[in-house]
Amino acid sequence: MTALTLAGRDAGIIAWRNLLNLGRTPGSVIAALVQPLMFVLLLAYVFGGSLGGDDYRVYLMGGIFAQAVTFNAAFTALGLANDMHKGLVDRFRSLPTPRSSVVLGRTLSDLTMSTVTLTVTALCGLLVGWRTDAPAHHVLLGFVVILLFAFAMSWVGATIGLTARSVEVAQSAGLIWLFPVTFVSSAFVSPTAMPGPLRTVAEWNPVSATATAARELFGNVPPAGLGPGDAWPVRNALPYSLLCTAVITAVFMALAVRRYRRITRG
Repeated sequence: MTALTLAGRDAGIIAWRNLLNLGRTPGSVIAALVQPLMFVLLLAYVFGGSLGGDDYRVYLMGGIFAQAVTFNAAFTALGLANDMHKGLVDRFRSLPTPRSSVVLGRTLSDLTMSTVTLTVTALCGLLVGWRTDAPAHHVLLGFVVILLFAFAMSWVGATIGLTARSVEVAQSAGLIWLFPVTFVSSAFVSPTAMPGPLRTVAEWNPVSATATAARELFGNVPPAGLGPGDAWPVRNALPYSLLCTAVITAVFMALAVRRYRRITRG
């Protein structure tokens, strides 16, 4: 077997181990599923009435999808920190396993969890009035774009989890950056209503690009007053989203694997 094939096989085994371990920690699964549902119901019915009613609920879902998979990065950070704290990483050091396989296995298992989260969130969206008239292949591509972004975000979480000195620090660090990243974006409101600097950040935010690309592929037209603007990332949301996903994955994959190798050498 080549080194790449061996790494992929071992990563798959570790991913399966992580998924089996979810049965022993049902609370984390419930949290991953309840969180996006809570945002759907709160934003759709608490704020939706003043932001466009039924039209806003349709517009909202692209942002909820992007936010849900971004928040799952916190579970990657916490999962890796738990593995390190419980000594799992030390046990893997004695096995002839490529060092990248442990981190890749974690991100693959969390990508599976993101798929489940996305499915449940989409079903909830249908209940609150979300619809799409786009061709089936456009809808499928929209979900693929979101899942690719989820994979990129899991590597951010992996880097945080491997850098944190304790599970508690990983839990805090894994969450604290998520709120400004997701809310200073076009996930829920239009960046055109934001002050100058925040508007620029929101327009170039990868979360905004992913949400806008998903809405375009789903055929969800923004209500009046909630247009994303006319900046370059907005007019080229799909290619910009894929570019951001590729860059984030490459950068944080390198950082996470490098950090893991440094830990295992110690």
